[in-house]
Amino acid sequence: MASRGSVRPLTFLRNSFRRATWSGFGGTPRRPPIPGTLRGEHTLNDKPDENERIRFSGGQLFFEYLIVVSLKKKKKDSEEYEPQITYQFPKREQLIRSQKEEEETLLKAIPLFCFPDGNNWAPLTEYNSETFSFVLTNIDGSRRFGYCRRLLPHGSGARLPEVYCIISCLGCFAMFEKILDEVEKRRQKSTALIYPFMQGLREAQFPAPGKSVQVKSFIPEHGTEIIELTRPLDSRLEHVDFRPLLKHLSEEKIIKVFASALLERRIIFLAEELSILSQCIHAVAALLYPFTWQHTYIPVLPEVMIETVCSPTPFMVGVQKIFEERFQDLPMEEVLIIDLCNGKFTADMSDEGSIIPPKLQDEMLEMLKNWNKKSESLEEVNNIVTEAFICFFVRTVGHYTQYLKRNGTKMAQFQEKPFRKSLSSRSIRRCLKKFMTTQMFSVFVEEAEKRPVAQKGYFEQKVIEYREMKKKDKDKS
Repeated sequence: MASRGSVRPLTFLRNSFRRATWSGFGGTPRRPPIPGTLRGEHTLNDKPDENERIRFSGGQLFFEYLIVVSLKKKKKDSEEYEPQITYQFPKREQLIRSQKEEEETLLKAIPLFCFPDGNNWAPLTEYNSETFSFVLTNIDGSRRFGYCRRLLPHGSGARLPEVYCIISCLGCFAMFEKILDEVEKRRQKSTALIYPFMQGLREAQFPAPGKSVQVKSFIPEHGTEIIELTRPLDSRLEHVDFRPLLKHLSEEKIIKVFASALLERRIIFLAEELSILSQCIHAVAALLYPFTWQHTYIPVLPEVMIETVCSPTPFMVGVQKIFEERFQDLPMEEVLIIDLCNGKFTADMSDEGSIIPPKLQDEMLEMLKNWNKKSESLEEVNNIVTEAFICFFVRTVGHYTQYLKRNGTKMAQFQEKPFRKSLSSRSIRRCLKKFMTTQMFSVFVEEAEKRPVAQKGYFEQKVIEYREMKKKDKDKS
């Protein structure tokens, strides 16, 4: 592939990514207006609790758009290409002015994230298709996920890759990867076969956890096929696969990356493949459950947004290796840089190993090393990994509900000082004191204060199990 050049920065994208939120995670980010944020059509109810209920119960449309992005020459005699939308399904008409402006802004952003690696391309005869994703955060805090399959169209001779991008409000990466497999299979025969399949998918309702939906699709020489799409019963982790992260980083380094994210630091991931970048960043963000990363979050940073790494505020971004020298010449604040190609840190703050108390680190490390690289399924690996990090939060903040005091009012008051001092371990108290200054902790507490009754989610269940275990151990002794 030819070297990439740069294109003119698009200022409307500079601050389009302020927060990442996750299906199934306890706590919902605050929703103040965000200057410069990409505004999109509100396809979810504006009430956070209602959003979560709808997302878990199923019944929504699978996707908003299928977008095809192709490379077109900037000028007839130019060697440079630029990504352009060449097909949009469905076409939307009769939009009011504000809706039309929102759609135009969305459609301007998508091509840059389908081809984040610049604009200097050359026709190719071979290209391994890639699956990756991006997240667009709307001004109200809701998200749109972009699920992408970049492939070389079927044909002979040199040709340019194109991207099929599905835009959806639903975070379910494994299911959309299967959908993109079906799209690619049809694309290699005829583009005409894609759109009946997508229309059938659009008419189907997104299944509830543990349920399936069947989509019928006709393929010449094969007849009518029935594609079954199933959601896992535990929808908490349907958006993430921890195996790439475990493959590219040691367990010790994963804990250090987690510690940096815990204190909301600036974090850059480096990799050659778009799929590795997006998978690993999604995985690190998921480790923070039941908390939610509240700051700039761009799994695959487009070339035109490379100066994002100069931000003085926290961020979590993925950068392709081809841009490594370029961004290292920029004036950056202190940052953790993780090279996923060789499993090393190329820059750090030297204290990542001391943020989490040693005893807790040892416990987490022991649990992480339980996974079997050869035989464990996706579900088994995800459960092993999340168990290690949930146990950390159970030990450090699991007692938070005991310090939500209600005095006849609807809103509770969180007692921060007694909450922190109630821990007997001095090292855990020091760690907690730092964590309590973060925005993710503040948002979590604010949401807890607003609830009329205590939340009874997966995290709270793990807290109860931990207390019961401690009680049994005490009774035995």
